[in-house]
Amino acid sequence: MGLPPRKRPCVYAIKRGPASVPLFPAESFVNPIKQARMAGAAIDVKSGPSMWLVLLAAVAAVVALAAPGSLRAQDAPLTPAARQAEARARDAETIQSLSSEGRLLLARDQVKLDGYAYCSMAVAAAERGDFRESIEAASRALLVAQQTDNADLLALSKRDLAIAYSYAGDLDDAERYAKEAVAGGAKNPVQVLAPAHKVLGDIAARRGNTAAALTEYGAALETASPRYRPMVLLSLTNAQIAAGDPAAARKTFEEASAAKVADLAPLYKRIEGNLLLAEGKPQEALDAFAAGVTKSERGDASYENLWAHEGMGRAYLALGDRPKARAAWLLALDDSETIRARFRSDEFKTGLFADTQMVFEETIALVVEDGDYAFAWSLSERSRARALLDVVRNRLADGVDTQQLNGRALSLDDVRRALRPNEAIVEFHGLPNQLIAWVVRADGLKGMTLPIPRKDMTLAVSDFRNAITRGRPQALTYGTKLDALLIAPLGLKPGERLIIVPNGALHYMPFQALRNADGFLIQRHPIALAPSASVAIQLVQRQQRVASDLVAFGNPRIAPAFDLPGAEAEVRDIAPLFTKRETFLQSAVTRAAFSDNAPSGRIVHVATHAEADTIDPLHSRILLAPATQPADGPDSLLAQDIYNLKFDSVALVTLSACETALGRIERGDEIMGFTRAFFYAGASALIVSMWPVSDDSTALTMRTFYTSLTRGDEAIDAMQKAQLAVLADKRFSHPFYWAPFDLMGGWRLAVAP
Repeated sequence: MGLPPRKRPCVYAIKRGPASVPLFPAESFVNPIKQARMAGAAIDVKSGPSMWLVLLAAVAAVVALAAPGSLRAQDAPLTPAARQAEARARDAETIQSLSSEGRLLLARDQVKLDGYAYCSMAVAAAERGDFRESIEAASRALLVAQQTDNADLLALSKRDLAIAYSYAGDLDDAERYAKEAVAGGAKNPVQVLAPAHKVLGDIAARRGNTAAALTEYGAALETASPRYRPMVLLSLTNAQIAAGDPAAARKTFEEASAAKVADLAPLYKRIEGNLLLAEGKPQEALDAFAAGVTKSERGDASYENLWAHEGMGRAYLALGDRPKARAAWLLALDDSETIRARFRSDEFKTGLFADTQMVFEETIALVVEDGDYAFAWSLSERSRARALLDVVRNRLADGVDTQQLNGRALSLDDVRRALRPNEAIVEFHGLPNQLIAWVVRADGLKGMTLPIPRKDMTLAVSDFRNAITRGRPQALTYGTKLDALLIAPLGLKPGERLIIVPNGALHYMPFQALRNADGFLIQRHPIALAPSASVAIQLVQRQQRVASDLVAFGNPRIAPAFDLPGAEAEVRDIAPLFTKRETFLQSAVTRAAFSDNAPSGRIVHVATHAEADTIDPLHSRILLAPATQPADGPDSLLAQDIYNLKFDSVALVTLSACETALGRIERGDEIMGFTRAFFYAGASALIVSMWPVSDDSTALTMRTFYTSLTRGDEAIDAMQKAQLAVLADKRFSHPFYWAPFDLMGGWRLAVAP
C-alpha cells in the first residue's frame, strides 16, 4: 500500500559515508553475488558461502511468512521523507553546498583572511584530526577562489577537501575532489598534483584496488617535492607488498630509506617488518618488530610498542607459534590502553592506515578459534572503550575526564550478577570474514561464530534500511532474511528482554523490524540498545525510579522552512502526563534556555531538527533558535558541547528529531554522535531516531510511551508498548512509521506515578 505524505520537514544535510552496493534488488530475487558484481562490487564467493546459502534459502521462506494483505507486492512510491533523505545524501558535500556553507561562514567571520590562509587552516585542522573544521576552512577558500576567479586557489581548496574527506573515511567525496584538483592543478603540480594523486592512491589502497594504487602513487612521485617524496615512497612500498611484489617493494623501500625522515622512524620499522614477512622471512621479521619495542618514557612510546607487539604476533603466527602470537597481541592491547588519544596523520601519509581496533580483531579471532568465547567477549568490551577515546582524541574541553569517557570494562561476572532472569544481553562483534555473537544471561554466557563477512553484513543492513525508508514492501523480506541470520541462531527465550550491543553496520540496524513466523522482533521481545555491556550495566545501576518532572523543548523559531508545528503539538500533548512540567516553544528554544533548564528535569524531551555528522561526530548538532530574532539561521548545540553539561539529575533524554541515532560508525564501539555525549553528561537513558520521522506516528509513539512510563512501566516495556501501538494502527503498519526510535541505555528506568 502507498504511504501517506510525511508532514515533518527535515531541512538539514546529513553528512554521508561511502555509498553501498544494493545486495538484493527490490524488484526481483536474483542471485545476490551476481547482482553485487553487476553493480561493481568485488565479491569473494569463498569468503562466506554459508551466508549466501542461508540468504538464498530465506527467499523461498519469506512468501509463507508474509501475512496476507499486509503489503501489496508492488513497490510503494517514495515517501517525501525518503526523497528528502536521498537528496540530502546526494547533496551534502557538493560544491554547491560547500560554497553555500563557505558563504555563511565567511559572513560570520569577524576577521576575514586571505584565501590561501584558509587553505593553511584546512591543512592544519586535517593534520590534527578536526575534519569538519578542515572542510569548513577549505569551503571558505573555495568561495574566495570562486569570487576572485583564482584557478590556483580553487585547485588548492579542492586538494584540501580531498585530504580531509580521505582522512575522515569518506572515500567517495575524497575521490571526487581529488580528481577535480588534478584536473585544475596543472599550474601548481608540486602543491596540487602530487598530493591529489597521493590521495587517489590511498583511496584505491583502502578499497583493495592495488593496481590503481600503484598507478596513482607513481603519478604522485612524478611531481612530489623532495620533502613529500619519502611519504609517497612508503605508501608505494605498502601497495607493492599488498600486490604480492616483495622484490619491487624492497627496491622502493630502500629508496625511501635513503631519504629517511626522522619523524617517520617508527613507521620505517613497521614497514620493514611487514616487508620481511612478505619476503617469507618470519624470524627476521620478528627480530625487526622486536627491535621496535622501547622502554622510553616518550609520549608515543606506547603507540610504537603497540605496533611492534602487533607485528610480533603476526610473525609468531607465521612461525606457527599460536601461544606466543596471542601473548604478543595481548601486550599490544595493554599498550593501547596507555597511549594518548590523538589523530596521527602520518599513518595516512605513509599508507599504513593504522587502526588500534585491528589488533583487537586479530586477538578476538585467534581467541575464538581456540574456543574461548568468554575471553573474546572481554576483549570486545575493551575494544569498545578504546574506540571512543580514539575518536574524541584531545579535542574536548579540558574539564572532560578522559578516564570517565573511556569507561570501565566490567568483568563477565559483574555483568551477569546485574541481570535479571528474564534479561539477556546480545552482543555482536564484526570481523572481516565472520560475525561473533554472545548471549549473556544471569546464568551464563553463550558464544557463537556466524559465517557473515563484514562487507556482506554492511550491504545487507543498507538494503534493509533503504527498503524501510523508501517505503518498500521488500522491507519484510529483508527483515526476515536478517532475522534468520542474526536472531535465529541465538536460541533466545520467549519474551525475554533483549539489551542489544551492536557493532559496525549493525548500529544502523532497526532490530525491532526483524521478522520471523511469530512476528516482528518487537512483538516477541522488549528491546533496548547499549554501546557496550559494561556501559549498559553502569547506566542501569543509576537511579531507576524518578520523579514525574518534564522539561521539554519544541519547534525552535529559526526560519519558515524550519517550522515544526507537529513537534510543538507533540510537546503540548505529552506535558499534561507529568506532575511537574516546564515547556519551551518557538523563540524560547535557545541554547541558553536548554543549558540553564534541561539539567533540572528528570525527563528531557527535545523535539527539533538535528544533524548527524558522519565526517566528524563531535560536530553533530541539535538546531535551536538564536537568541536574537528574526533569525538568520539556526544556533547549534554541538555534540562536543554536550560533554560539558551537567545532566546528573536527568534520567532520560528523548531526541524526537530526525536521525539522531546516526553518526560516524567506529569499529569496536557505538555510533559516535549524541549517544555517548549525553551518557557522559549524566543521562541514564536516551531515545533516538534512525530515520526521518512522521508527525502523526511520532505523536502516537510518544504519547503511548510516556503514558506507559508515567504509570510505572519500565522504559523497555513502555517502548515496546509504544511501537506495538503504532504497528497496530493500519495507517502505520509499515516499519517506516513504527520502527524509527531506539531506546538506548537504562532500560529499567521508570517514573513514579
